[in-house]
Parts: sequence; structure tokens; C-alpha cells
Amino acid sequence: MKYIEWAFLFLLSGLGIGLANLVGFHVGFAESLPGILILLAIAIAGVAVSKVVPLKLPIVAYVSIIGRAYAGISISDQVKTFAKQGWKMILIGIFVMTGTFLFSALISNVVLSLTGAI
Repeated sequence: MKYIEWAFLFLLSGLGIGLANLVGFHVGFAESLPGILILLAIAIAGVAVSKVVPLKLPIVAYVSIIGRAYAGISISDQVKTFAKQGWKMILIGIFVMTGTFLFSALISNVVLSLTGAI
């Protein structure tokens, strides 16, 4: 994709996020702007990394890795609180992530089968 197309998609995504926050959570665009900019920066970084790193992974993989790293850094001051919740919270997190992945894969498989793509 050309850079102008990426820029248009990022602008459209940012506006969509802002609209969703306004409609769903009644949060103004100005209040949403810092979060939107962080999300778009993570997405732009994922695209940039995919162009530089010779490993051929989908862009979404790079965006996920960068997003998880950012999330890990942002909650690093709350590790003690997380540790107090114990092993049950870790187990629940693993089940949630696994279930989300499996059901997403199942839904995409069904949709692609119905449309004849696979």
C-alpha cells in the first residue's frame, strides 16, 4: 500500500474511534484524542516495523507485540496489586485469551467457508 493510503486509513480509523467513544461512552472527541493518538502511534509503529524487520509476519502481529509491550509498561507500577490477586487471575487471563483466539478463529473459518474463500 502507498503511504497516502495508510495515512487515509489511519485518519479514518481515528475518526471512527472518536465517533465510537462519543456514541458509546459519551466522551468528547477532545477527551478521546490522547488515547486515539496512542492507538494510532502503535498502529503506525507496527506498519513501520513490518517494513524494516525481515521476518515476514502480518502487520497485526507487530501491532499486537508493540501494544502488549506498551500495556506491560503502563501497568508496571501495579505489579504488586496484580500479584495480590493471585494465580487465579493469571488462570482467568489465560482462559480469556485462549477462548477469544479460538472463537475468533472459528468465526472466521465459518465466514470464509460460507463465502467460498476457503
